[in-house]
Formats: sequence, C-alpha cells, structure tokens
Amino acid sequence: MFPEYSDQIARLKAADPEFLRLCDQHAALAQKIRNMEARIEPGTHEQIEILKKQKLLIKDSAYIVLKKEIATKA
Repeated sequence: MFPEYSDQIARLKAADPEFLRLCDQHAALAQKIRNMEARIEPGTHEQIEILKKQKLLIKDSAYIVLKKEIATKA
C-alpha cells in the first residue's frame, strides 16, 4: 500500500495506533481476498467484491491520514 511513501508509513505505524490498525485491517482483508480467489477459503464472487470495497475504504482512510502527516512535515 503506497510503496512511494514507505518511510512515512513506517513512521506513522510506529507513532499512530489508528494508522497501524488501518494498515493491519487492509493487510488482513487483502490476504482473505487472495485466499478466497485462490479457493483456499470459501467465498462467492459477491462476497469477494464486498471485501474489495471494504479494503478500498480502509485504503482511502489510511491515505487521508498519510497525506495529513506529509502536509504537516512539509
């Protein structure tokens, strides 16, 4: 998630528990989606699409926090 901001993400994960929670949720959903698509875990196409939308909302929230952090450091 946002490899171009890896340094800022590492700092935020260490300093902001909410940002860390968002990153952890994003990673967990990404893994669940991969498992469902690979048929390791059961899931319908509709369930996968719902999870993808949830993951995107989490990513958007994390991006907002990240951009605020970058703006305050500029």
